[in-house]
Amino acid sequence: MRTVLLLIVSNTFMTFAWYGHLKYRSVPLWKVILVSWGIAFFEYCFQVPANRIGFGEFNAYQLKIIQEVVTLAVFAVFAWLYLGEDLRWNYVGSFACILGAVAFAFWGRL
Repeated sequence: MRTVLLLIVSNTFMTFAWYGHLKYRSVPLWKVILVSWGIAFFEYCFQVPANRIGFGEFNAYQLKIIQEVVTLAVFAVFAWLYLGEDLRWNYVGSFACILGAVAFAFWGRL
């Protein structure tokens, strides 16, 4: 559980680093890159421990699949709340397919 919580925090930082600047299109690109790198530093401060702690409880493939699901969940909330985008039925369907992939990855552990 600690791994998942660290991944959620990590992905929150990374989502802001990668997509937060979209609301500020008038800011010069070089400034956006510098700010994004500064935010990404904090992402690494949570991502690396998450993987270090989680490896052993999960294998590397499972850690990556957990990471992707967390990334999508964090991004969906971010896109809705921060960017004001709607969550349409086809996105929900896509997420459901990815959850199916998670079921396959954890087959036998569920």
